[in-house]
Amino acid sequence: MSIITGPQQFNQDDLYVDLRATVGHELYLKCEGFNFAGSVKLKAATAMVEAAERDGILRPGSFLVESSSGNLGVALSMIAANRGYRFVCVTDSRCNLATRRLMESFGAEVHVITEPDPEGGLLGARKNHVRELCASDERFVWLNQYENPNAWKAHYATTGPAIAREFPQVDVIFVGAGTCGTLMGIARYFRETNPDVRIVAVDSVGSVTFGGPASRRMIPGLGSGERPPQLDESYVDDVVLVEEADTVRTCHQLARTGFLFGGSTGTVVSGATAWLAEHGTPGMTCVALAPDFGERYMDTIYQQHWVEDLYGDDVLAGEPVLAAA
Repeated sequence: MSIITGPQQFNQDDLYVDLRATVGHELYLKCEGFNFAGSVKLKAATAMVEAAERDGILRPGSFLVESSSGNLGVALSMIAANRGYRFVCVTDSRCNLATRRLMESFGAEVHVITEPDPEGGLLGARKNHVRELCASDERFVWLNQYENPNAWKAHYATTGPAIAREFPQVDVIFVGAGTCGTLMGIARYFRETNPDVRIVAVDSVGSVTFGGPASRRMIPGLGSGERPPQLDESYVDDVVLVEEADTVRTCHQLARTGFLFGGSTGTVVSGATAWLAEHGTPGMTCVALAPDFGERYMDTIYQQHWVEDLYGDDVLAGEPVLAAA
């Protein structure tokens, strides 16, 4: 029996989906959404909040504020509600409607940025708005997931060891690159404990994280409009870039097997499949990280008109979408 007093105290950390029948290689998908926040971001959110409280930065009466494309905002909304903080999430127009409503259900205030910064894009505009809020009231506390070392330390302490415990002979780990906290925590852990493990970062086409040109990205979660401050490429062995249309296809292919995953997971699985098609060898054991599930994407990735308007009528040829309204 597990008895908790705060939702952040529970996280299922040892469930994997065997994708061999789907991708044709020994690939195990680590599901990070079995917690009350519904995503891997609960770990970073909990670590950052607890560190800020220990350091006296967060005190009774403080207002939490953070820039987030969705999942971290949900996690912080939940924790703030549990601990009695006001929370303002600064997001942008790409944030899923279901995600915004979920944050508001926890009592969070959601500010949606629609105009990009001329140089920093929507992410830069979100950060500028956070800075303006902090300047307007000293009670605002910005945890700053983009530069906060507790974000990657959370995964160094939990996610990395969890994979090593279940797969001591793992050869390759596929991790999506967003703010890069998850990627860096896992990569640092294995560099120190098992440097033979290959770390493959999976990013979205249109993201500038690994030096590619910026272009339109409509699926929140992975990718960035600026180079993440936490990224240290010396810990990354390979990078795979995934077109958003392939993300959508992969999500629908997984749904056809009964597993409804989110956009970040679709990107990671698509990237892992492409990498394994080129580099996979018999007997290779691989683990991929699934950051979230698909219920927050019902009005986007799993909505027929949204998919066809953005990616064309034939993007899901042979793969019927879940909603046609």
